Amino acid sequence: MSQEQGKIYIVEDDMTIVSLLKDHLSASYHVSSVSNFRDVKQEIIAFQPDLILMDITLPYFNGFYWTAELRKFLTIPIIFISSSNDEMDMVMALNMGGDDFISKPFSLAVLDAKLTAILRRSQQFIQQELTFGGFTLTREGLLSSQDKEVILSPTENKILSILLMHPKQVVSKESLLEILWENDSFIDQNTLNVNMTRLRKKIVPIGFDYIHTVRGVGYLLQ
Repeated sequence: MSQEQGKIYIVEDDMTIVSLLKDHLSASYHVSSVSNFRDVKQEIIAFQPDLILMDITLPYFNGFYWTAELRKFLTIPIIFISSSNDEMDMVMALNMGGDDFISKPFSLAVLDAKLTAILRRSQQFIQQELTFGGFTLTREGLLSSQDKEVILSPTENKILSILLMHPKQVVSKESLLEILWENDSFIDQNTLNVNMTRLRKKIVPIGFDYIHTVRGVGYLLQ
């Protein structure tokens, strides 16, 4: 086991699945899981994971609640794992700050591919601060201007970073998908649309209203 490869925290109440995931992932990652479902946030703060696997249906508070709470101060990737195939649950998971969604039962090979790609992107994607219109975006995902600031999820951070790297240029949806997910076949344009909507809802209230949709093509920052 190499801790350098990442720390993964599992928020799941089905102990069979927890055991399966721990047995499988422990060969490559440092893995821990919830012991007290009333105290998920504090356990995550103490463990300091690089990525969280989050179920939706949990004791006391569901995964949507915990993700919304964590997104107030954490930018690390959160992948939802759920037995629900309901499209609304998937949209809700992404809207609450999730970076991906895997339906149970899932392939361990698919999970491995997603974990590797998401951890690599979150650790290597952004190398410097970016600025536009009086705003600064840090590599950690903090967008700020004077006394206004908002923290972005890893996926939101990457989307905005790509646009900031190409100001006053139309960036196609296909280009965004390719850069973000390296042609990951598990990601589609609906996921991108949900993330873009969530990003705009976060940044427009603090005055960052520079992202324009070019219908049928992509997005323009100006």
